[in-house]
Amino acid sequence: MEYFLQQLINGLALGSIFGLIAIGYTMVYGIIGMINFAHGDIFMVGSFIALIAILLVGITAAAPMALLVFTLILILAVAMALTAVWGWTVERIAYRPLRGSFRLAPLITAIGMSIALQNFVQLVQGARVKPLQPVVTGGYTILEHDGYAVTLSNIQIIIIVTTVVLMTGFTLLISRTALGRSQRACEQDAKMAALLGVDVDRTISITFIMGASLAAVAGTLFLMYYGVVVFSDGFVPGVKAFTAAVLGGIGSIPGAVLGGLMIGFIESMWSAYFSIDYKDVAAFSILAIVLIFLPSGILGRPEVEKV
Repeated sequence: MEYFLQQLINGLALGSIFGLIAIGYTMVYGIIGMINFAHGDIFMVGSFIALIAILLVGITAAAPMALLVFTLILILAVAMALTAVWGWTVERIAYRPLRGSFRLAPLITAIGMSIALQNFVQLVQGARVKPLQPVVTGGYTILEHDGYAVTLSNIQIIIIVTTVVLMTGFTLLISRTALGRSQRACEQDAKMAALLGVDVDRTISITFIMGASLAAVAGTLFLMYYGVVVFSDGFVPGVKAFTAAVLGGIGSIPGAVLGGLMIGFIESMWSAYFSIDYKDVAAFSILAIVLIFLPSGILGRPEVEKV
């Protein structure tokens, strides 16, 4: 029971990271109906920016709590701002010029941007794994039995709380603000939205910026949780986050987080009780089974064909 509970906590933290990345996928798809396959590498760039910022500041876990909190918030803001620039650049280079083209063209360009980002970071930062000393340490013992302690670390608490706050905030933003109304109008009919005065190009650019900022948050938390980052780290989390977005119902922000949590739980439990070599197989098998019975995902809405 104790081991199961510990894996549940680990899966919750891992799934929260996947969920944050998946929100970026689902927001972009919800507006322009295309998958930004460079999003996983935007997440990786955010991790590297956070790593550089932490090393430049020189903050450590031994710093006073108030200074540590302030510095981490500042580092997160810097990572979000600089990563947002990358997201905006991807939209301008890979999507905007091809928005009226056939649907495969932006997809191919996004894959090209993904490869370009990977190779750029590899050239600038090198191919070796970049380690980071623990910045957030400590935690709480929830349960202890027969010498086995179930712990909830402070970084896991930060990851889970951050995901819940951002999911709630972005859901309210899209449902209750003028920007959200513009995004929903572009999702339903971009041409009609433009005729009614919505700046479609600006709305789409802001959506990419928001998605990239969320990827930066996920990248920073991923870095502090695992303590390492490498130039190829964007591919696998990106694919799993895309899987989470599809599983939860692409176009739904709560669905993206729900899908991320499911992927995290599946990986954590499978690694605990079965061969770790097949944890990815288990995750994608669950995706296939869910889509057989729920083609739109768990919280997704059936797509209505416009005629």
